[in-house]
Amino acid sequence: MFVWQQQEVICQSQRLMYSFEYWTGNALLDITGTPAEIAQALFTAPFVVVSHGTQADPIFNYGNQQALTLWEFSWEEFTTLPSRKSAEEIVQQERDRLLVETTHKGYCHYSATRISKTGQRFYIEDGIIWNVVDDENRKWGQAAVFSEYKFI
Repeated sequence: MFVWQQQEVICQSQRLMYSFEYWTGNALLDITGTPAEIAQALFTAPFVVVSHGTQADPIFNYGNQQALTLWEFSWEEFTTLPSRKSAEEIVQQERDRLLVETTHKGYCHYSATRISKTGQRFYIEDGIIWNVVDDENRKWGQAAVFSEYKFI
């Protein structure tokens, strides 16, 4: 079974798509189809999408193939990783500020440095962080999307 065929991934994909459009007014991905087809398209999209849950120390609960490749993790590794570990200690305060701003505004634009499993640093440009909600306005965490980055 592929990652995008798992029921929890299909549901999270639906929440990501819905909440991105809810906050920004734009589609995360211009696609129609069954929930499973949409989950596959989001997982294989040519840009990075990640999300974490609502825990006190949020754990990643989604990373598409571009994210897994960039951060150099398997799905199993990535979805057990506290999202704060995607950033070096030196930038934690700015990361925390962005997450608080997103909590209050619904979404925000950002640029930031992150680090992969093997220590490869990269700079994200023109990213968007948003609150993940469902169609009943229940909060499921936060997500980020970006397509522009450079290794540093």
